[in-house]
Amino acid sequence: MAKKAKDKKIKKLKAKVKKLKSRAKKATAAAADQVAATTAMSTPQVSPLAVDMPDLPVVDGVRFATASAGIRYKGRTDLMLAVCDPGTTMAGVTTRSATRSASVLDVEAKLKGAKGKAGWAILVNSGNANAFTGQAGVDSVAAITQAVAQATGLPATRVLTSSTGVIGEPLPPEKIAEALPGLGEALSPGGMEDAARAIMTTDTFPKAATRTVEIEGETVTVAGFAKGSGMIAPDMATMLAYVFTDARAGAGMLASTLRDLADKTFNAITVDGDTSTSDTVLLAATQKAGPAIASARTRAGRDLKAALHEVLQDLALQIVRDGEGATKLVEIRVEGAANAQDARRVASAIANSPLVKTAIAGEDPNWGRIVMAVGKSGARADRDRLSIRFGEIEVARDGRRADDYDEETAASYMTRAEIAITVDLGLGEASDVMWTCDLTHRYIDINADYRS
Repeated sequence: MAKKAKDKKIKKLKAKVKKLKSRAKKATAAAADQVAATTAMSTPQVSPLAVDMPDLPVVDGVRFATASAGIRYKGRTDLMLAVCDPGTTMAGVTTRSATRSASVLDVEAKLKGAKGKAGWAILVNSGNANAFTGQAGVDSVAAITQAVAQATGLPATRVLTSSTGVIGEPLPPEKIAEALPGLGEALSPGGMEDAARAIMTTDTFPKAATRTVEIEGETVTVAGFAKGSGMIAPDMATMLAYVFTDARAGAGMLASTLRDLADKTFNAITVDGDTSTSDTVLLAATQKAGPAIASARTRAGRDLKAALHEVLQDLALQIVRDGEGATKLVEIRVEGAANAQDARRVASAIANSPLVKTAIAGEDPNWGRIVMAVGKSGARADRDRLSIRFGEIEVARDGRRADDYDEETAASYMTRAEIAITVDLGLGEASDVMWTCDLTHRYIDINADYRS
């Protein structure tokens, strides 16, 4: 017994030392962040959860170009143009915010009324969201789309725009118009990587993903890029994303597939619980490869949908990895809910709780905060059926602390860069999963200085 007690004491001390070392490392990083806070927008410190950009393929039927228009940032690209060949089908999902931007409203109208086989152009600027700018914002979108139409030879009704950055500042269309002739001349099939960098704002690394899939003996390519770091919450989708495939996918199939996959990917991530005014996801199919796909219910449709799901999921998780100030990627899994709505309510309550997120930042296995979040979610719950796991560590079962729960083991688990929290409500068969990150002082530094 004495040896067992001694071993337990040593184990506890080791766990404490590990935690102290981790906190010291974080404190050093936080001090460095504080020094760099005033330059966070121009020279952001790369997220410790960053992933390398993959080698992006050429997607037959789409070309890209970038430019530096000086809209807000100096010495970096802030404008991206993508042009898709005639015959391309286009689908989109946009924010449900009641204060969505002029660009978003224009995209919604054009996608709804799309007719004919003309190509498409997508123009994105960073640094200015052109949101809450009244009639001036509407006029700016009209001027920009006309300028893009002139530079590309496309009708203005086939030009989609997105703007991201500071809200409430007028967007000067003349700066974009001046850059457009050069953009039109620079269009290249191999420019996707540069395009991903041009749309960044507080992002600390460019986000891109790609997959290939064999469909009826032909190789189909899917590739895309996204931006997002803060103002991220599930409401379609607090970010911008542009995905391109050479698949021969019909417009109806593309639209229904994107709506379904957005709920499982971009609508399942949260950084801070705040929804942007500018969120847009566009999916283009250039009709260059594979069989004709009219429905996601066919074998070919399921294969394409699976590849699209992987790309969208990859991009969504990269956004969480780049959450402003994030040091932890957290998966919240809810099981045993009475229905799907309750599963999402509980997952969202946990993922968006500042108390949960700060406990994770401090590497504190404070599972009481999980219990709190479940209780406030509004979902059906029974205290005496609730169970909680951190990874494979059972911390609570049937409404009380697990018999073999060990605080030091749980604390050691919380030092990981990627954490999984599972809640079983014990009430039914429904489940859901969301992804979030921790909440650190760095988040305050970035957002306190965003406009200045």
